[in-house]
Amino acid sequence: MRVEHLLVQAQPVKGPMDNTQPNRRALLMALAGSALAVVPSASWAARRLFPEFERIAKQGALRVAMLAADTPPFFQVRNGVLKGIDVDMANEIGKSLALPVAFDRSPGTFNEVADMVSRGEADLGISKISRTLPRAQGVLFSQPYLTLSHGLLLNRVAFAQLAGARSLPDVLRSFDGTVGVIAKSSFQDFAAVNFPKARIRPFPSWGDVVGAVERGEVVAGYRDELEVKRLLVERPALALTLRTVTIPDQQDTLGIAVRPDAPGLLAYVNLLLDARGKPATVDKILQAIQSNS
Repeated sequence: MRVEHLLVQAQPVKGPMDNTQPNRRALLMALAGSALAVVPSASWAARRLFPEFERIAKQGALRVAMLAADTPPFFQVRNGVLKGIDVDMANEIGKSLALPVAFDRSPGTFNEVADMVSRGEADLGISKISRTLPRAQGVLFSQPYLTLSHGLLLNRVAFAQLAGARSLPDVLRSFDGTVGVIAKSSFQDFAAVNFPKARIRPFPSWGDVVGAVERGEVVAGYRDELEVKRLLVERPALALTLRTVTIPDQQDTLGIAVRPDAPGLLAYVNLLLDARGKPATVDKILQAIQSNS
């Protein structure tokens, strides 16, 4: 979708600026950290806005759905303040629109974040949310801002009993043990596809999955490589009983969910993500976690 009518290369503006037109505040803004800016011109009045920008301006805030449970370093409350990678990204989008961000943290699951956006109860879902085909039936997804490989957290004893003399790749190709996942998450769907012979057990939270792996109630916990690796970074003693495995040929792409009737907002978000530069990496995020621990 072409968005030149919204964003053009920054350049000097000649003559006085007319600030009397409706929604002018939502139009005269600069993209944080980039060379892109909205530029008034003589033909501005003849240009049309996507209706979603007028709607958001009338709301007085950009509404963002975010999971209720803290998921650092993406979003967490510290000293009464909501902080994190996703929070910064949401605030950057709001700043570029010259509007505050209203976070709605009522969703109890990742699927509920997507559902809220799909119903139009939020403009965006920014919540470490995976881009999946089922969710894409109800929301528009931005380009990825982080790509993660899949990961497994294995109970060493239980996995050795399951594997016998077989190699790790052989066991994973025909995995028929028990796999713990977060209920109503993308990895519950991924597990059904990637481990069709496994017995899949959903749990309310990742902490519950980890506990089940520690106790040997499930052989493996299945999530993205970041969450699997960070566990042993934060709790190195667990390496005595647990091991991690990265599955590089299976990837989880994180994106921003956009309500389905807002294609202009989707184009705008993608342009802003382009302006932010290279996406974050797992190593950089783990380094940040270690430095803050």
